[in-house]
Amino acid sequence: MPKMKTNSSAKKRFKLTGTGKITRKNAYKSHILTKMSTKRKRNLTHTSLVSDADLGNVKRMLCIGK
Repeated sequence: MPKMKTNSSAKKRFKLTGTGKITRKNAYKSHILTKMSTKRKRNLTHTSLVSDADLGNVKRMLCIGK
């Protein structure tokens, strides 16, 4: 059986932590930021964890586990 290919877009967007969780960047931080408050922009800077509903799809794209 051939090797599994990692999804190229997923490997650029997601990162695996030491404990096996998957982190992601927050959305809404790319353009049209003038109408957004400074506090909201600052809070969007930090990374978040991938939700449980999306975890299976992301793991499949990254070829992690089963």
